[in-house]
Amino acid sequence: MKYHQIPNQLFIKNRKKFVTQMKPKSIAVFNSNDIYPISADSTMPFEQHSDIFYLSGADQEETILLLFPDAIETKHREILFVRETNAHIAVWEGAKLTKEQATKVSGIQTIYWLTDFDKVFFDLMTEADTVYFNTNEHYRQAVETQTREDRFIIKCKQDFPAHQWAKSNPILQEIRGVKEPEELELMQTACNITEKGFRRLLGFVKPGVWEYEIEAELLHEFVRNRSKGFAYTPIIASGNNANVLHYIENNQQCQDGDLILMDVAAEYANYSSDLTRTIPVSGKFTQRQKEVYNAVLRVKNEATKLLMSGVIWAEYHKECGKLMTSELFGLGLLDKADVQNENPDWPAYKKYFMHGTSHHIGLDTHDYGALKTPMKTNMVFTVEPGIYIPEEGFGVRLEDDVVLQDSGEPFNLMANIPIEVEEIEELMNS
Repeated sequence: MKYHQIPNQLFIKNRKKFVTQMKPKSIAVFNSNDIYPISADSTMPFEQHSDIFYLSGADQEETILLLFPDAIETKHREILFVRETNAHIAVWEGAKLTKEQATKVSGIQTIYWLTDFDKVFFDLMTEADTVYFNTNEHYRQAVETQTREDRFIIKCKQDFPAHQWAKSNPILQEIRGVKEPEELELMQTACNITEKGFRRLLGFVKPGVWEYEIEAELLHEFVRNRSKGFAYTPIIASGNNANVLHYIENNQQCQDGDLILMDVAAEYANYSSDLTRTIPVSGKFTQRQKEVYNAVLRVKNEATKLLMSGVIWAEYHKECGKLMTSELFGLGLLDKADVQNENPDWPAYKKYFMHGTSHHIGLDTHDYGALKTPMKTNMVFTVEPGIYIPEEGFGVRLEDDVVLQDSGEPFNLMANIPIEVEEIEELMNS
């Protein structure tokens, strides 16, 4: 891994939070992700499942974590199963975790080879009544591929039909949403790497540059700072491309007079950052572009102040809609009749701002976190309003990542990344 090793105390704390919410005489099992094939002998780069990483720090394929706090033998209360290495694997793939290294990474004392899993699991299931399955219940999930978790669940139900089943996801949604100090440091590092990439661009962008060249500049800066690269598929959208919310082709030439909406950020140690900035290709905003840009910035700043412990996510978004409606009035994009005649299920402002303002962020860009209960201190949210005007040929979105505090405004992890019109223009023309 490119990142510095994370102290295992973080994963020890995370496991403790999870097991305290488990039922008596229950086992929880977490599987690593598959390595997914492309064709022939090609595969996609391995990406660890966020849940097993969160609970163990193990960043390796074919890994299983088992938690059984009521196991009769103390050594079986937490077990990490890892792939046994050999000389052939070491030559062709590189070194894998030894048992000693697995303990150092995770803080788990009992390490078995993966080949021992079936035997050990059967023995422990004779002591257990309930098994926690790690199903994906994220509100944005749309998974069509069968995963290692899916295959484990099918086999487990076949082999142990007399046991009871429970869900890990509600516990994970609750505990993963509130970040530990170590996690906030990792996310700050990801944001700092993102800042370096953005500042690099401000001296690079000019009329005639291609969107993919901008993407390449960012990737260079991210990787040279110990990131694997992008936290999510980058959006480099010049001109009217900005009005396609998930534009990822990044294959157009940037024209003088256009804006470039860049929703792009680095990961670090599997933790995400999520940044959006909109800059002028020429280094200078037009008056109309500046008016729209500053309207979005005002919404972002005011929406950020609304994020605090005790707030309900759905109510927060309603208030953000009111802020946006006011700004759209000022820009002449909406009038009172538009609002009076609006569909309550799709308010008038949605014509120009059709997505949500904030989502949890952490190990996943759209991270786990409770949404229907009051927000808590140390939750991390994006704040990302936008105004999209296809008829005028541009769109503006601005986004930062912020940490909720015990009181007052959130702490902005991206406070040092330029966002004011004047600073962006100055840096682009210096």
